[in-house]
Amino acid sequence: MTVTSQVQPPTQGAVRALLAGTAPRAASFIVTIYGDVVEPRGGTLAMATLIDTCARHGISESLVRTAVSRLVGAGRLVGERIGRRSFYRLSDPARAEFRQASRIIFAPPPPSQGWLVALVQAGAVAPPGWVTLGPNVMIAPQGDGAALPAGAVMAAHGIAGLDALPGVAAQHWPLAEVARSYRAFADRFARHAARGLAEVLADEDALALRLRLIDEYRHAALADPRLPRDALGPDWPGDRARDIFRRIYLDLSPGADRFVGRSFTDATGLLPQATPETERRAAVMRADP
Repeated sequence: MTVTSQVQPPTQGAVRALLAGTAPRAASFIVTIYGDVVEPRGGTLAMATLIDTCARHGISESLVRTAVSRLVGAGRLVGERIGRRSFYRLSDPARAEFRQASRIIFAPPPPSQGWLVALVQAGAVAPPGWVTLGPNVMIAPQGDGAALPAGAVMAAHGIAGLDALPGVAAQHWPLAEVARSYRAFADRFARHAARGLAEVLADEDALALRLRLIDEYRHAALADPRLPRDALGPDWPGDRARDIFRRIYLDLSPGADRFVGRSFTDATGLLPQATPETERRAAVMRADP
């Protein structure tokens, strides 16, 4: 008996058990498919491919069609019909949104090193990433590209009393919820992180597991406010979840991308197995310390 035959049954069994669990939400999972597979390959996918891919995860054709209709209504997908076949592409605003999400998931910036403090008029609306501490004060983690409120904005760093910072941060950002999501993800996928799945999984299974991996990881990663370390406390689970995600994603990607290249279609034919963007993603993730 070969080593592969000894290892393959429990590994494939664990993967099948994971995929056979509760089906993901249709709309969320379609967003995952477009973000992981379709956006870096031109942004368009045949409806038939989308239906087949979702079926692998227990999502029915009727649920797929309903979710696509809602995504079209929300301005995130645009439909096109050629003969009897339907194709859906990302709208321009959705592509911009997906690129931003991709940077957070695949090439996250380093943790914030400090804070921005804004003095604003009472009743001012906090921009994304900012929270209101009082009638005239807003605060946000310092980072590139953050939208700034109207008013005086100053950079700040901690001087004393930093042991109280995690408690204060938890009152204003959803840190407990994000931490639960990271821990649930790690508990679900840690067993696959060191198994060498690429050696024992069929390409179709590699893609299925990668899609489920990113669908569950992205909810935590995109909700993470990426606060300075001093505000997170000593047991923050984000780093462990990121390491698990990175290792499994890289392990699965050769087989997953092969399956994409021979099975996923748009209006012109098969999607490419790899593109400069998919290669850049992999290179950035391999370079993670």
